[in-house]
Amino acid sequence: MPTYGKNLFKGAAGYYAAYRPVYPSTLIRTLIDEFSLDGEGNILDLGCGPGTMTVRLADWAEKTVGIDTEPEMIQEAKRIHSMIRNGQVEWFAGTWAEYKMTNPHRFKLVTIAKAFHWMDRDSILEHLYDRVEAGGGIAIIDNYEPERKRERWQEVLDAIIRKWYGQERRAGDSTYTHPVERHETIIRRSRFTYEEITLPPYMIHWTIESILGNLYSTSYGAKRFLGDNIIPFEQEVKLALEGFAPLTEPTTLSIKIARK
Repeated sequence: MPTYGKNLFKGAAGYYAAYRPVYPSTLIRTLIDEFSLDGEGNILDLGCGPGTMTVRLADWAEKTVGIDTEPEMIQEAKRIHSMIRNGQVEWFAGTWAEYKMTNPHRFKLVTIAKAFHWMDRDSILEHLYDRVEAGGGIAIIDNYEPERKRERWQEVLDAIIRKWYGQERRAGDSTYTHPVERHETIIRRSRFTYEEITLPPYMIHWTIESILGNLYSTSYGAKRFLGDNIIPFEQEVKLALEGFAPLTEPTTLSIKIARK
């Protein structure tokens, strides 16, 4: 798999926490039902980012662990959790391989939300298998829909992003390459059993501020890539999109389950 270096989400944590769309409550309810979450056992949120979903799950476990390789994300997660103060959450900046060396926890549920594509997927499933309780599993959550037609305002925005960021999609110290094999293919050849749940479609409502903030939360849209061009870039986005209100995006969330 490609190596993106240590700066993949450098400077993105604050934007991620403030502007990434919040997952619908139907996702949390589905996870509770599917994995019989009742406040007992442990939950692992792998690739947790700033922990916005980790803390939503914390009430449903004895202990919830949030792991991310970006220290800034874990710092932001700790800040958010200190304000909400729900559940017992352990935060760890590093990899799963580093964490498991000194922590023997087993998990009823492991969530990987919009992060599986950054991982060595075959390896992570194999290494997690013995740490997942029988009947539990891994929930891989994503709204990746390459076949969905882009809204007209998104096409305009994409053109502006290419103009200012370049044609290649940058990621950390390299350029992004999307995995060729689908997540379900990886799960099916693991020791887990594959299941899939598709949640009801829902609408994301954007503002120009949240569109820019969301962009800056991504690996390819990091603000540092713009250099001295932040102000003219933002001005062009605002002028181009102000006539498109309301800025809405239909989306569908899928849960690909690796069940033990």
